[in-house]
Amino acid sequence: MLSFLLQTVLISLSGVMSPGPITAVTIGHGGRSPHAGVMVAVGHGLVEFPLMAAIFFGAGRVLALDPVKMAVFALGGAFLFWMGLGMLRSIRTARYEASASAGTPLATGVLLSLWNPYFLVWWATVGATLIAGAVGYGLAGFLLFALVHWCCDLVWLYFLSAASHRGGAVFGAIFQKVVLAVCGVFLIFFSGKFLLDAVRVWMG
Repeated sequence: MLSFLLQTVLISLSGVMSPGPITAVTIGHGGRSPHAGVMVAVGHGLVEFPLMAAIFFGAGRVLALDPVKMAVFALGGAFLFWMGLGMLRSIRTARYEASASAGTPLATGVLLSLWNPYFLVWWATVGATLIAGAVGYGLAGFLLFALVHWCCDLVWLYFLSAASHRGGAVFGAIFQKVVLAVCGVFLIFFSGKFLLDAVRVWMG
């Protein structure tokens, strides 16, 4: 069991620490509060825990269906474009007003998890494999696996928001504007990639 949990931590961190939309938005929210990453992680967990349970009970195959993937890619791309545009517009105010441009950190964690196709694909493949391993330890093993995986998200996202907030406190408004610009462009880049992937799925 200990060996399996160690494997869970290593594989989870490899996914959690990969740059993506949640990374960018957590850094952006960090300009407002060093604790924003905690709420992003909670929002992420509100989607992730039911998803893990669904896969545990055999619903993971639905995520692999082309119509489902195409819908998630398209809606996710549109959502990220709106969020990235909101970040870029907020640059002129120097400080990122999350409530005006992208919702609260909690809502951001929920929405970015729902409309991130790579998050869903990861769970339909790599995550499903880990859950299959957890099944061998019964329900208690699955619950412990789910908690350990989410704790990896929590620690990393909290670190990102705290580091971003500290950088903003030290370097001031210019640092915040640079962070917002980079994060906004990053989200729009992912938006284009998601929309392109939706077209590719549609074309077969």
